[in-house]
Amino acid sequence: MERGVQRWIVDISGWDPSPQDFSFALSVLPSVEQPSVTRFVQMEDRKRALVSRLLQYALVNEVLAIPYDEIIIKRTLEGKPYLECDDVCADFPNFNFNASHHGDYVAIASEPLCLVGVDVVSIVIPQKETVIEFIQNFSSYFSSFEWDSIVNAGTSDDILIEFYRYWCLKEAYVKAIGSGVAYGLDRVEFHHSCWTNISVNVEGKAMKEWRFWLLELGKGHLVSIARGHPRSATESYMRTLKQAEFDEEEYNAALHLPNVRFVSRTVEQLIPVSHKDRVHRTSIS
Repeated sequence: MERGVQRWIVDISGWDPSPQDFSFALSVLPSVEQPSVTRFVQMEDRKRALVSRLLQYALVNEVLAIPYDEIIIKRTLEGKPYLECDDVCADFPNFNFNASHHGDYVAIASEPLCLVGVDVVSIVIPQKETVIEFIQNFSSYFSSFEWDSIVNAGTSDDILIEFYRYWCLKEAYVKAIGSGVAYGLDRVEFHHSCWTNISVNVEGKAMKEWRFWLLELGKGHLVSIARGHPRSATESYMRTLKQAEFDEEEYNAALHLPNVRFVSRTVEQLIPVSHKDRVHRTSIS
């Protein structure tokens, strides 16, 4: 079961592909996936979108041993990706994954039974307004408790970091359940002890079947992971899962699986050898 718990991350800041190299990496994806990358104008945005998709296919291939050309990834009405599979997922009934990208990093996390959400944030210092003016634009997304914690965090830098910590966790939760910011982030209130033992209340109710982690990636980036009960999933995402109810012992075992460390990957490692060989054979034929 632990094999279904994966955490991968790619630092794209040093990846500067030529147009040919980018096209080669893009060609790994099914043709239906490629417009989700090429729709972006800026190369940095294209890089993030491409690596996010490559991570999904590479992770499914490695964990479930499904050949790349047999992997079918679809999306719910809300845009949450899910793997369409049958017997191959028998060992991991609810195998699901979530990817995130911001700044220099693209990350993916997977779980075998529980829902999973991941969010990466780059702590960007506002240039044309003060920190207080900047965060004020988002005040409606926080509970009064969270907002007080943010604005009373200390210096402007402290306030900005506190803001992004809460934001990162909220995003991970709503992504895990298959929703988005339209869900109402103010309904989701986080509590913590020095940013460990993190818990969440949703509409005032303590969600004890959830666990959260918040980590520093370096270079001014944070990443958060949410792991929780499938019954919290949106209706459209629930339909993609094989098992929504568990006995208490089975679910607690899944909830308390080790949260493994993030493994650094390169873009090169996300491209299957079979694809490189196929392109090479074509080029010399």
